[in-house]
Order: sequence, then structure tokens, then C-alpha cells
Amino acid sequence: MTRILLDNIKKAYGDTVIMEDMSFSVEEGERLVLLGPSGCGKSTILRMIAGFEEITDGNLMFDEQKVNEVAPGDRNVAMVFQNYALYPHMNVYDNITYGLKVNKVPKDRIDNRVNEVVDALDLEKYLQRKPAELSGGQRQRVALARATVKDSDVFLLDEPLSNLDAKLRVSARESLVDIHRRYQQTMIYVTHDQIEAMTFADRIALLNFGELQQIDSPENIYHTPANIFTARFIGNPPMNIFDNSSYKDGRLFIHEQSAPLAPEWVEYIEAGNYRNLKVGIRPEAIKVTVNPTETTFTGVVSHVENQGANYANYVDIAGETMVVLTQIRLADPGDPIYMEFEKYDLHFFDVDTTNSIGYPENILNAKRLSAGQKPLPIGAEDHKVPTASKK
Repeated sequence: MTRILLDNIKKAYGDTVIMEDMSFSVEEGERLVLLGPSGCGKSTILRMIAGFEEITDGNLMFDEQKVNEVAPGDRNVAMVFQNYALYPHMNVYDNITYGLKVNKVPKDRIDNRVNEVVDALDLEKYLQRKPAELSGGQRQRVALARATVKDSDVFLLDEPLSNLDAKLRVSARESLVDIHRRYQQTMIYVTHDQIEAMTFADRIALLNFGELQQIDSPENIYHTPANIFTARFIGNPPMNIFDNSSYKDGRLFIHEQSAPLAPEWVEYIEAGNYRNLKVGIRPEAIKVTVNPTETTFTGVVSHVENQGANYANYVDIAGETMVVLTQIRLADPGDPIYMEFEKYDLHFFDVDTTNSIGYPENILNAKRLSAGQKPLPIGAEDHKVPTASKK
């Protein structure tokens, strides 16, 4: 297993800088997912680690070795591509073993390794078939087997499931997790699909425009997003973040409506002298009440989507649209809806930096418990969300 460190990595094409001061580590045996929209730099990072892209500046370390100038073939890295890259004239066995034969690995070692891997990926009955005779999911498993038999220290996957349908993606993810449990390689996985990231990763590195937005466990990224981009990228539907929202004199304002804010939040905001704020809340966290009260906000339902397990209610508040998820249908278009925001479900972001201001201690501990973590000790100062620096 190998620990990977990106230390102030810069990537430029001529005078165009696409990434600067990129720094993070991937621990031994970790499954790290690089997540972000198209063009965010995730595949570029993967290709630099593989050695397919030159590093303009900074250091790429495998354990204690700087590998900037090490050839791809000497990095002991296996890679799986989006398009599988199988040889059409070779059968499955030859596709899997081709690299080992080129490197003159003894046949008995090849057979032992192949038998172990094809058993893990359920490929025994396909070894004599050509790629054209396989389904998309089977081809993907062959590509995974070919990478796995190399016995590499680092396993790189560049959107390996994007060509599969939804059902096949689930089974392919299960195969990947099983491979990792068996062989414990350091895995780096690139995707733009948040479901893949949330279900597969030990940690997620979320990127946008070549900048690291947040790197943390899936649970922490969901429950305590570091900034507005993270809050809206993770979650479907995304978090409601109100452009016209503010805090004043112990009350939360959304447009012309207001409600009293919990004492913990009032104390926290006042102590930090936070003033220019936006509030966010996830659609599934909003409580719908029968009647308006002092603590509710009122909107008008514009339309309702039946999503099977839930109903997505699109609600208008003074021209700003928000989404409320409910398990049963509570309203029709044109109906008023009364919404209550629990203190544990609120997120506040600085308008200028777009960063989260953090959370009061008891609220953060409730979020940590929701994420399966231990509460912080009483009096701990770690109530701020770690935010990637933007240089």
C-alpha cells in the first residue's frame, strides 16, 4: 500500500493555469473519490498521479519518494478507464493477462493471480469469450480484473461506471468495494456522480474550477458542508439557500418574513459578529405544519413532483423558489404551505466568502452523531467546518 501526497501542485498549459496550490493526501489503503462537475480538474489530477500529465510545479510523493519525473510504467499504478480499453481480438483471459505476460511474469504466478481475481469478479465462465460477446457490465469487470492482477500499490479509476445503466452501476460498485476489501490498494476514483461518491468513498475531495472545496468523509460533507458550492452540489434535490435571507436581533429573516432563532444560534452568531449571512436548509429537513405560527414561514406551492418514495414540493416565497420533500402529498399547486426550520437543520454561510460560519457546539455534536461520529468534548473549539483555502 502507498500513501500519496499532492504538495502545492500546479498545472498549466502554456500561460493558462488550470490548477494551483493543490494539496491533499491519500492515505494507505484509502478509497478517495475525486468529485466535481465537468472541467473541475479531477481527471487531470488522476492523470498526473498516473504519470500521463506533466506537473508544472509542486511535488507528487508516493510515500517518501518524489515521482514527478518517474515514468508511468515505473510507478506501480493500475488504471481503469471509462471506455474499458479492451483488445477486441483477444479473449477475456488474454486481455487480463496481457500486461503480466509482457512483463515476463512466470505462468504459475499468472494463473494463481488470475484464478483469485476472476473468482472475486465472477468471470470464470467468460474467460474464453471475446469482448464483443460480453455485456457492458461484464466488460467493465474484465477491465477491473486486468488492473487488479497487476498487484499494484495504487489503483486509479477514471469514471469507470459511466457507461453502465443504473442497475449495473450498483453491482459494479459492489465489485469494486469487494476488490478493495480483499487487496487493500490505495484507490482514487474519479466521478461526477454524487451517489457513486457517497456510497463508495472513505473520503471525498470535492473540486470546482481547479480548486479544492472540501475533503472529508461523505457524512461530514453532507451534514456540515464547508461552503455554498458543497452544500448545493451534494444532495438531491440540493440544499435550499436563500438569496434574500439575513439575521437581525435574534431573528431569521427570509424576504419580509421572520421567525425567532434558537438561543444557541443567536449566541453563536453574536459572538462571532456575523452579520452578512445566507441561510440554508435541506429539502428533506423542513417540517410542514398544518397552521401558521410564530415560528413558521409561509410559501405557495407552484408544482408537485411525485418521486415515488417522496413528493418534491416546489414552493414560492416572494419570487424565490425552494424545494420541500414530504413522504405524502400535502398540497396542490396554489395552496399555501407553512414551514418550520429546526435549529439542528440550519446552515449559515458568509455572503462574501460563501464559507460556512460553523455551528454551535451542541448542534455540531448532534450532526456528528447523525454522521456516526463521537461528540466533541465539552468546550472544544472545533466547531468550525474545515474549509479548503482558496489561493
